[in-house]
Amino acid sequence: MPFPTYHVGVNGFFGLLLRRWVDPFVIVAANVIIDLEVLFAPGFPEYHRHWHFHTFLEGGVIGAAFGVLCWLFSGIISRAMKLVRIPYEPKLWKMCLAGTLGFWLHVLMDSFWHWDVQPLRPFTSRNDFWRMFKHTYPNDQVHRWIIVISIILSVGAVILYILAVLEFNKSRKRKDVLDKSETLISNNEQETPNIE
Repeated sequence: MPFPTYHVGVNGFFGLLLRRWVDPFVIVAANVIIDLEVLFAPGFPEYHRHWHFHTFLEGGVIGAAFGVLCWLFSGIISRAMKLVRIPYEPKLWKMCLAGTLGFWLHVLMDSFWHWDVQPLRPFTSRNDFWRMFKHTYPNDQVHRWIIVISIILSVGAVILYILAVLEFNKSRKRKDVLDKSETLISNNEQETPNIE
């Protein structure tokens, strides 16, 4: 299924946790973009094929390119982040890193979930991550663990989001106080009579 919600919580957690180095918008949006290729797979939804995006090498490059594309629209993204009250400062290197990490986290999670992901392509077409647990645990048990980890990280993302909103509001109040004090100072300077 394209656009599974378990990816958004995990990448949201890492995007908010690593906000200083990673762009939170791009790392979450990368999860939607990477699954666009699944929609165009031949025979979708019966036969579901993960192609170029779902590899570490090619996906990482495409993720970085997605970061550059987002940087071109950083003004719009900044306004959107202001609406959701997350402190935000767009930088090209953060957006490229976030796009790459977003794709890589998605590929890593899908490698355990789907047999047809080829994470190490072009070096090998095998999915060693999926094979690693195939003989030890039934597929549904691996899926349950992925979902449990995703739920835990999603709760962590909500907590980090609340903290980011509190930080945003605090910095906003501080800025308002500074603006008011600067206004008062400039008004006082204008009103002070010049005695000579």
